[in-house]
Amino acid sequence: MQDAPPQGALPASPYYFVGEASSYPALAPSGADLPITQDGLADPQSFGLPGNDALLALLRADRPGATSPTAQAPQPAQPSSGYYFIDPSHGNPGLAQPEPTTLARPPFDVHAIRRDFPILQERVNGRQLVWFDNAATTHKPQSVIDRLAWFYAHENSNIHRAAHELAARATDAYEGARNKVARFLGAGAPEEIIFVRGATEAINLIAKTWGAKNIGEGDEIIVSHLEHHANIVPWQQLAAEKGAKLRVIPVDDSGQVLLEEYQRLLNSRTKLVSVTQVSNALGTVVPVKQIVDMAHRAGARTVVDGAQSVSHMRVDVRALDTDFFVFSGHKVFGPTGIGVVYGKRDVLEDMPPWQGGGNMIADVTFERTQFQPAPSRFEAGTGNIADAVGLGAALDYVDRIGMENIERYEHDLLVYATRALQAVPGVRIVGTAADKASVLSFVLQGYETAEVGKALNEEGIAVRSGHHCAQPILRRFGLETTVRPSLAFYNTCEEVDRLVAVVTRLAG
Repeated sequence: MQDAPPQGALPASPYYFVGEASSYPALAPSGADLPITQDGLADPQSFGLPGNDALLALLRADRPGATSPTAQAPQPAQPSSGYYFIDPSHGNPGLAQPEPTTLARPPFDVHAIRRDFPILQERVNGRQLVWFDNAATTHKPQSVIDRLAWFYAHENSNIHRAAHELAARATDAYEGARNKVARFLGAGAPEEIIFVRGATEAINLIAKTWGAKNIGEGDEIIVSHLEHHANIVPWQQLAAEKGAKLRVIPVDDSGQVLLEEYQRLLNSRTKLVSVTQVSNALGTVVPVKQIVDMAHRAGARTVVDGAQSVSHMRVDVRALDTDFFVFSGHKVFGPTGIGVVYGKRDVLEDMPPWQGGGNMIADVTFERTQFQPAPSRFEAGTGNIADAVGLGAALDYVDRIGMENIERYEHDLLVYATRALQAVPGVRIVGTAADKASVLSFVLQGYETAEVGKALNEEGIAVRSGHHCAQPILRRFGLETTVRPSLAFYNTCEEVDRLVAVVTRLAG
């Protein structure tokens, strides 16, 4: 059933039909229940991975005689332990630790999960599709596709207006999605959630509202060397307009930010620190909690770009204590064209609107306009109603699987893929921080990255080759482009083996 918003969140309108939302088809179960271990996580074998002992024997460089979990897996010579950078013995130390709970979530079977995603059955160039471009966008489970179809078939209407049933259904569905996002992020209230087109628009909204009001001549904005262009360009534009200065946190040779250098950048002129939680180009998991705390001690506000983190780790915005958090729905198995700004309520209430029009006003005369409180004041006009509802369905799907299960599975898969790929002669992995998620960025000696991408595509394997809208961090490593396989929980060891086989053939 759709979530009805709490009474305190309702607009003062007689046309808001709370409690009369129509039903839509229940989500199908993702597969048979599988055994749960004492820590509440599924056995690795349930994921299509080897068990813990077998995985460590496979991945640790100091254990000779390792064997592959699949018949097609590469069996490279073992490199020295100093060359291997991700600790395979435990989850990423940079990831948030889940709260202890007595309620074990149902685990998932990766092959059952794959059946939830229709596009994974596609064939490309005569081969089964392997989707390793998840950092660019993720695929949609059938439940999200069905929810969108149900909305257009049974609920399609504008929202917050009109004295008819479909308006009530659409409003309940839209505000229900806002509630789901608030719960997913650990926000204090749904009023702290603003719907936008994506993370890029989210950052621009903050720059053109909070930034325009609070950044002045001589002020400083700090970003990291790891940022996507979407977290660089809006701040450059704001700095140029206001006479402010953009400063950059450097990274070490592994691709991790240097906190001691960051501390030196902070001063009384620092007004904003905006950093990614996970690098889209390298996969580095950034210590954002420390960065946020250090910024607040210096009196600065913070923005965390979660576009690459929300599908891989649990996010709790109140625990992070960040002033803003942004992400895109299509990166977390939802539709394109929908994204989110989380902002602390007191910060949002002090921000001017950035667009004018319907839906965001309380009263309009030719002399003045009175604006709605947040979030409505930032959602002028008709928003992307259906895709907000689709995002809510995507978060439902992720919650059903359990983020702790996703974290563990993806960590083990990344360990496996890293070890297999780095053993190929001529491969250089770019980004070797101890804390990583999802991304394996690499170059192959003797080949342009586009050539590698083309060879993989011929075998039905989708990766990104290029600068990934993150040119500064690639140039930090002396590169213009890399090949970037990026993983999700529906990927498998067998798919990794297919990718490594192609790269090995090229290297041959």
